[in-house]
Amino acid sequence: MNVLWIMCDQLRWDYLSCYGHPRLHTPNIDALAKRGVRYDRAYVQSPVCGASRMSSYTGRYVHAHGASWNFVPIKAGEMTIGDYLRPMGVRSVLIGKTHMRADAMGMSRLGIDPTSPIGVRISECGFDPFERDDGIHPYSGHEPNPRYNDYAREQGLDAKNPWEEYANAAEGDDGDLLSGWFLKYADRPARVPDPLSETPYITTRAMDFIDDAIENHSDQPWVAHVSYIKPHWPYIVPEPYASMYGPDDVPPANRSEAEREDAHPIFEAFMDRRVSKSFSRDDVRERVIPAYMGLIKQIDDQMGRLFKHLEDRGIADDTMIVFTSDHGDYLGDHWMGEKDLFHEESLRIPLIIYDPSSKADATRGTLNTDLVEAIDLAPTFLELFDGTPVPHIMDGHSLMDTLHGTRKKDPRRYVISEYDYSFIEPRISLDMSARDCWLRMIFDGRYKYIHAEKFRPMLYDLQEDPNELIDLGDDPAYSDIRADLHEALFEWARKPRQRNTIADGAIEGTDIQDRIGENGILIGYWDEEELKDAIKNKWGKRLANANPLLAPTLNKLLRRNQDKEKT
Repeated sequence: MNVLWIMCDQLRWDYLSCYGHPRLHTPNIDALAKRGVRYDRAYVQSPVCGASRMSSYTGRYVHAHGASWNFVPIKAGEMTIGDYLRPMGVRSVLIGKTHMRADAMGMSRLGIDPTSPIGVRISECGFDPFERDDGIHPYSGHEPNPRYNDYAREQGLDAKNPWEEYANAAEGDDGDLLSGWFLKYADRPARVPDPLSETPYITTRAMDFIDDAIENHSDQPWVAHVSYIKPHWPYIVPEPYASMYGPDDVPPANRSEAEREDAHPIFEAFMDRRVSKSFSRDDVRERVIPAYMGLIKQIDDQMGRLFKHLEDRGIADDTMIVFTSDHGDYLGDHWMGEKDLFHEESLRIPLIIYDPSSKADATRGTLNTDLVEAIDLAPTFLELFDGTPVPHIMDGHSLMDTLHGTRKKDPRRYVISEYDYSFIEPRISLDMSARDCWLRMIFDGRYKYIHAEKFRPMLYDLQEDPNELIDLGDDPAYSDIRADLHEALFEWARKPRQRNTIADGAIEGTDIQDRIGENGILIGYWDEEELKDAIKNKWGKRLANANPLLAPTLNKLLRRNQDKEKT
């Protein structure tokens, strides 16, 4: 079995027709859902790219892996899915985006050459990079993969940076360059021809990898992480997608004036960000959202192209397909732009898994309503390849039983998400220390509770208020609910996730003290006679068997005891 693990960036769950969007039709993704399982309540572990992705790659919560924001490196030595699968003979390959930088300091301290195979894997979140392409603005200090620019120039897009000047720019009426970074130009088509834009390019590279795997590594299974840059901003798309949707296709914003009246201080600070103020304007939404929809429609068309390639190469029946996102996008809902907080628009993601094996026939086309987290994917891949589960390391639960129809009970009582907002403006406006800028959310399927250090909590009742417009965080009638969820969150936080070099089973085994004793750690005896009796009747042979080097000494000691007894 192979795995095609497709991840879009900033794709909301409700902007696919199989999840209910009324105007945006995504037939190829819908067809995948009809062949597999569509998960209706899937949530990310952080509403920001880097931290969310690191949780998906490790199967661990953010506070466990430590990469709490974009460009905060995942620690050298932190295990990712590639590290688990590689010893089992499974290739783990990256095609596209990870949004993370290497732990250069950690590798330097450990004497690891970043250009060595292990250094490259640490730099690429445990993957072997077939093509790394983050598509980040060059002036951010993290340039896009130059291969795309080289490719674009080879195709006749003559520019110093075609990614900037063609893929993410429009052309003005007088021929001048209009940057796609400005929301004003989102209703104009990108200068790049559709086949040369970023999404088709990543698809082509994924197809190149599939061809290479078949022709040069036919006996080796693989996990290919095909990670698309879009529909993440810049919100600009080439024709024919730029003209597909217009203001009439934009749904009304999910927000209320009451949200801005006496808002929680942190929510207020996020609503006061520039991006939120922009998306709170109807004219901005009417320009940007059609482009966002066009980017998604382009992705769906590329899914058709990619899935057909699997069929054409004869491996569709041997390839599990996972389609998901790293978080959503507010798009003006709740007076917000971007992501960052814990409303459904930001936190909830599409997740569709197609398992071609006959074991999954009973669940084809079904809707799963269990509480699911992005960290469930890593243990799912591990089980798929018959790996040994590592629950002392991975926090997620394998989804194989949901694919095969054998799950008897949802193993999860709640989902958790975390956000470190120390890197953005609210830290300054709220006069917070970086150490205190942590938000943690717990959601039990009805109530969503958000703990905010130094502030009162937030609480939403999604049964009575599915649009999350009423914050019950200081409502006396809900004090018991808040107390229960706070305790559940605190219970989760009290269980550290850093003891990952010793499995729980090794500790919980009934012979743990015996094994400690067999290592020669014999403490607490009153005097020599008590120890001699223990060695004679219990530990002598066991210590000798555990450590053959001890045998001569122990035998000598036992003979001495026997001689004394005879005397």
